Amino acid sequence: MTTSGDFILRNAVLAGRGGHTFDIAIRDGRIAEIAATIESAARAEDLGGSLVLPGFVDSHIHLDKSCILDRCRISQGTLQEAISQVAAAKRDFTEEDVYARAARTLEKAILQGTTAMRTHVEVDARIGLTSFNAIRKLKADYAWAIDLELCVFPQEGLINDPGTEEMLAAACEQGADLIGGCPYADSDRAGHIDRIFKLARRFDLDIDFHLDFDLDPSWTDMAEVCRQADAHRYGGRVAIGHVTKLSAMPPAEFEAWGKRLAAAGVAVTVLPSTDLFLTGRDHDHNVPRGVTHAHKLSAHGVTCSLATNNVLNPFTPFGDCSLIRIANLYANVAQLGDAPSLCSCLDMVTSGPAKLMNVAHYGLDVGNPADLVVIDCREAASAVAEIVAPMSAYKRGRLSFTRARPTLNRPGLGARPPLLRST
Repeated sequence: MTTSGDFILRNAVLAGRGGHTFDIAIRDGRIAEIAATIESAARAEDLGGSLVLPGFVDSHIHLDKSCILDRCRISQGTLQEAISQVAAAKRDFTEEDVYARAARTLEKAILQGTTAMRTHVEVDARIGLTSFNAIRKLKADYAWAIDLELCVFPQEGLINDPGTEEMLAAACEQGADLIGGCPYADSDRAGHIDRIFKLARRFDLDIDFHLDFDLDPSWTDMAEVCRQADAHRYGGRVAIGHVTKLSAMPPAEFEAWGKRLAAAGVAVTVLPSTDLFLTGRDHDHNVPRGVTHAHKLSAHGVTCSLATNNVLNPFTPFGDCSLIRIANLYANVAQLGDAPSLCSCLDMVTSGPAKLMNVAHYGLDVGNPADLVVIDCREAASAVAEIVAPMSAYKRGRLSFTRARPTLNRPGLGARPPLLRST
C-alpha cells in the first residue's frame, strides 16, 4: 500500500491484533492508514515493536485542589477531615495559585500519556468562580496536549449552602462542560440530586456525581440517580464516582445494582487510590478495601473507568498521575492476574472512560484523531503488570512528549539499555 501521510509510525504492536507489527500513517492529525507495511517516502519513526495504545483518558480528577499538602494536616485520614481541611484551604485560593498547582498536576498527566481528562472543579458561595476561571484558562493553554473537560460541582453541599446553586448556574452559563453533584455532603440528598438534574437539563449538560462514598450497604442514592436518569431520558449522560458502598454488598445485591445501573445508562468511575486511603478508617483490624469491583460491573453492561481522583492533598496524599499505575493498583486490590483481566484493567483507563465521557472518534481506527501513546513493551497485559512508563505520546498527530529509555552503566561494557523490555 502507498500513502503520502505526514509521517509514519513503523513496527508498532497494537493491542488485540495478535502481536503482529503494523505501520500507522498520520495525516493532518488523523490516522490515515494502518497496514502491515506502508510504502511511503514520508518521514518515519521505527518503534521497534513497541506497543501503541489510544491515549489514556482520566475521567475523574481534581486539578483545582491538587498539591496542597503543605496547607493541610492529616490526623484522622477520614473523608470528613479531608473535606473540612480543603474547605479551609480553599478560602485562600487565587486564580494564579490554582492555575500554577493545576498546571503542575496536568503536566504530570501529559507525561504519563493522558490525552483526555475530566476534572471536577469546586464552585460554591465562598470560592465563587475562582477555580473555574483558572482551570478554564488551563484548558485553553494545554489544548495542544490534552482535551480537558470541566465538571463544576458543590463539594460542600447544595441545599444546605445558600448561593451555591446560583454560582453553579453562572459557571454553566460561562462554559462549564458538565455539572456534578455530591449528595452525601448535603442535608437533603434527594433534593440535591433533583436540583443537579434540573440544572443539567436547563443547560443541556451531562452529569457526574460523587456518590455513596461509605461502606454502609443499608441505603444508597443510586436508586434516585437511576430514577432521575430514566425520568429525564438521560441514559448515557450520567456517571457516578466512588460508590464504595457497592464493595460492601453481598453478590446478589451487587449483581442487581449492576443490572439496574446498566439499564439506566449510568456509568461508574472507581477511584482505587482515594477509596483505599479514606475508607475503613473505623476498623482496627480486618480493614475492608472499599474498592468497588468495576470489572464485575462491566460484565453486567455498565460502562466503567478507573481514574486518579486526587493528587497530593488530604483526600489522597500521593500520586504521579499514571493511569497505568492506577490500573495496576486496581488489579492488585481486585486480585486480577491473568492476561485478559489485566487487559480489561487497561480498557478501563482507555476505551471505558472515553465512552463514559462520550469522547467522539476515539481509538486506533482510520479517520480518528491520532491521539496515541507508545509503551516500551509488546503486550497490553505487561504494560499493567510491570507499570511500564510511556515513551512518548501524540495529540492530534503532534508529538507531545518523549521519554528516553534508561541505561545501565555496566563495568567494562559502557552504557547499555537494561534488559527490561517485555517480550
